[in-house]
Amino acid sequence: MNDPFRALSHPIRRGIVERLAAGPATVGEATSGFGVSKPAISKHLKVLEETGVVKRVVVGRTHRLSLEPDVMSLAADWMDRQRALWERMFDVVDEYLKEDKPQ
Repeated sequence: MNDPFRALSHPIRRGIVERLAAGPATVGEATSGFGVSKPAISKHLKVLEETGVVKRVVVGRTHRLSLEPDVMSLAADWMDRQRALWERMFDVVDEYLKEDKPQ
C-alpha cells in the first residue's frame, strides 16, 4: 500500500514525520516523548513503512529512519492540484458575486 495520506492521518505519525524532516534519526530519536507504549510506536512505524513514507535501515542493533521524499512529493503534488482547482472555483464564485444584478 502506498498511501501517504493514511500515514499522515494520525498526530503521532505526523510528529514522527516532522522530526524526520530534519534528517534521518534512530527510532528512539524519532519517537521519544510521545507518551505511548513501545508496541503503539511500533504500530505507527509499521504504517509509515508500509505506506512508503519512511524507510528503515538496520545496521547492527541500530535502526535508522528516514523520509522517502518521492512518496511525500506525490501527496504534495496532489494537494497542489486540489488547491489550484479550488482557487479557480472560488474565483468564479467571487466574480459571480461581484456582478451587478438587475433588481
